[in-house]
Amino acid sequence: MSSRELTEITVVGNDDTGLVARVTTLLFERDINIEDVDQAVRDGIFRMTMLVETSEMTVDEHRLRRDLSALGDDLSVDVRVRFPSERDTRQVAVLVTKESHCLQRLLSARSELDAEIGVVIGNHDDLESVAERHGIPFHDVGDENGSHDEEQLLSVLDDYDIDLLALARFMRILSPEVVFRYEGRIINIHPSLLPAFPGAKAYRQAKEAGVRVAGVTAHYVTTDLDQGPIVTQRVFNVPDDATVEEMRERGQPLEADALLEAVRLHLNDDVSIRRGRTELGDSEESYSLGMPTELDEVTPDGPVDGDTVGDLVADSVAESDD
Repeated sequence: MSSRELTEITVVGNDDTGLVARVTTLLFERDINIEDVDQAVRDGIFRMTMLVETSEMTVDEHRLRRDLSALGDDLSVDVRVRFPSERDTRQVAVLVTKESHCLQRLLSARSELDAEIGVVIGNHDDLESVAERHGIPFHDVGDENGSHDEEQLLSVLDDYDIDLLALARFMRILSPEVVFRYEGRIINIHPSLLPAFPGAKAYRQAKEAGVRVAGVTAHYVTTDLDQGPIVTQRVFNVPDDATVEEMRERGQPLEADALLEAVRLHLNDDVSIRRGRTELGDSEESYSLGMPTELDEVTPDGPVDGDTVGDLVADSVAESDD
C-alpha cells in the first residue's frame, strides 16, 4: 500500500517519557495498524511521524481526530492527522524573501503541477504584488528586520492545509518546530553544488574558492542546515574573471529550473527519501536532474583503477615470459 493511501499522523512537542507508548496504545485500542513510524529529537523537540492503516478502525475519522487532539492536549504536544481522502488536491506554500525569479517560475508553471499553489508567504512584503497578479493570497509573517514569526507561519500553513513547502529563496532558517511538522515535505533551493558551500553567500564562497564550475541544488530541508537529501542540481561554468554578481546572474535561472523540477518530482511521487538520500522511482516523466545527457559523450570512461591494475599485471607477465 502506498503512502498516499495511508493516514499520516504527526506528533511534535517537547520530548518526554511515555509519548510513543501513549499514542501507539490509543491507536491499538481503535484497531489501527501502524505501517511505518519515524521519530527524532532535536534541541529538545520531539517529532514522530506515523503512517497507519485506518480502513478497519472502530471509530470514525472525526472521533479519531478528536481523541488524538485530546491526547495531545494531555501530553502538551501538537498532533496532526491527514486522512487519504484529504489529499485529493494537494496544496503548496511558496516561502519567499525578496528575490522573485523562483517564485515567478513556479507560478508560471502551476498549471503543470499536480497540486495547487495555495499561498505565498514572505518575511518581507516585497513580492506581495507578484502573488496578487497571479491571484494567490500573500501573507507577510516577518517583522521590520525580516525575522519571521514561526507561530504565525505555522498558523497560515495550517489554515491552508499545506502539503508541501517550497522555499523559493526564503532567506531564513526554519526551526525544528516547523521542520519536524513537515518532515520530507519542505524543498529548498540553494545556490551551490551541495555539499560544497553551505550557508550564506554561497556564490561568494565559490568565487573565493576559485571554482571553475559552480551550480545550484534543490534539496529536502532537515534540521541540519543545507545537509538534507539532494533532489536535483544544475551546473554552470565560471569564467576566470567572473564577478560574484555575474555568477549570481548565471545561477538564478538555474535556481528556478532546479526548484521547479524538484517540486514536480515530489508532487508526482517520483522521488523518495531512504537512509538520508533520495531515490528515483520508475516514471514516464522526463527529468534533467543534473547536467545534460550530451555531456556523457565527452566524459572519459577510462582508464579505471581495475583496468590499470590488470594492464600492469599483464605487462609484468609478458616481460617475465620474455
